[in-house]
Amino acid sequence: MIEKVSLFTKKRDFLLFSLISLSVFLLSIFIEYKNYQEFTRFDSVLVETTVLRQYTKTKKKRTYQVLKLKSEDGVIFYTTAKKTLEDVRDKKLKLEIWPKELNFYGYLSSFYAYNKILSIEDINGTKQSLNAFISSSHENKNIANIYQALYTAENVDQNTQNAFSNLGVSHIVAISGFHLGILSALLYFLLKPMYAFAQDRFFPYRNSKVDIFIIVAAVLFTYMLFLDSPPSLVRSFGMFVVGFILYDRGLEIFSMQTLLITILLLLAFFPRLYFSLGFWLSAGGVFYIFLFLIHFKNLNLFLQMLGISVLVYLYMLPVALYIFQNFSIYHPFSILLSILFTPFYPLSILLHITGFGDFFDTFLAWLMMLGENGAKVNLNFYLFVIHVTLSFAAIWNRAAMWALTLFSSSIFIYAMYQVA
Repeated sequence: MIEKVSLFTKKRDFLLFSLISLSVFLLSIFIEYKNYQEFTRFDSVLVETTVLRQYTKTKKKRTYQVLKLKSEDGVIFYTTAKKTLEDVRDKKLKLEIWPKELNFYGYLSSFYAYNKILSIEDINGTKQSLNAFISSSHENKNIANIYQALYTAENVDQNTQNAFSNLGVSHIVAISGFHLGILSALLYFLLKPMYAFAQDRFFPYRNSKVDIFIIVAAVLFTYMLFLDSPPSLVRSFGMFVVGFILYDRGLEIFSMQTLLITILLLLAFFPRLYFSLGFWLSAGGVFYIFLFLIHFKNLNLFLQMLGISVLVYLYMLPVALYIFQNFSIYHPFSILLSILFTPFYPLSILLHITGFGDFFDTFLAWLMMLGENGAKVNLNFYLFVIHVTLSFAAIWNRAAMWALTLFSSSIFIYAMYQVA
């Protein structure tokens, strides 16, 4: 077998690519800065926004609503409202806001703004109709909300989010590259026999792999836009395209170089991704998958799947504990749930289409009950730095890989001890 080579075999080639990416990044930043200047041109600004999240918060004996909003220009910010405000999730708000002393960093990431709500409008689009259809299949609104998160990237209720975070399966509920990977594989296997039938009769000269990729990529791109381009999905789609281009040219796909190329390109064109936690967590998951494949690529497929499920869980655990702190005695159960999710996801779509969408409701209610009793397990910042250092060292050194495995296992034992 001819061994695949990397895209960049010389430092000069990678340096040239980096300079081009930097040039694109600077141009993107310049455009964003011009938009920022226009946004802050006056003391107040009128914006039309979609409500991403709404929750109640109490501080200093005062209860109020917190709203996470996204403007039509992609600007994300927070504001507050009276506790009596109606449920405005997934509605359009027209506001006058006062972005007091807003700097460019806040404009790119997120910021708080005082507001005056001018109007509230329902959104009657395809996404809302789909969410209504999903809700009609379930008596429990929290379970309906889970499926809406899986199919339409709806934000889940805070209590549901905490429950799944305690179980270590937040990455399953929040639509990400995991879901896109399953959908791309499903589309490929559905299209392949139909394409082969047509190809044999009408266009035998065509390259089936390229044509099927174009069709699948078009469907996934449309779906990504339909979901308003969640950062983790943007990362996954970008890697999907980069990976196929490398594959089509006989170059190595499962390498850190592929991940780095994808990240640099996406950050160059979309600087806001730099401030997206979902984007970096998604990239982190892929990093550890590739790290495993670098050192254990000669294992058979079954052992690779098992090893990836167990070790990626261990490697991501210190990251999850440092950021979210949620843990429970059932947290390791997420390894099995992640494996089972691969058949569950397409099957659940089929069940909703055929009118049996509530088939797994009892199981999901049981999972939510398991996740109710969790605890906060804090990871020291210096331990997190050690974990990150070992992770990067493991790219080049197998001994560092084993040290990373031992260190992550120790963190797991520590977390289990805290909740046992």
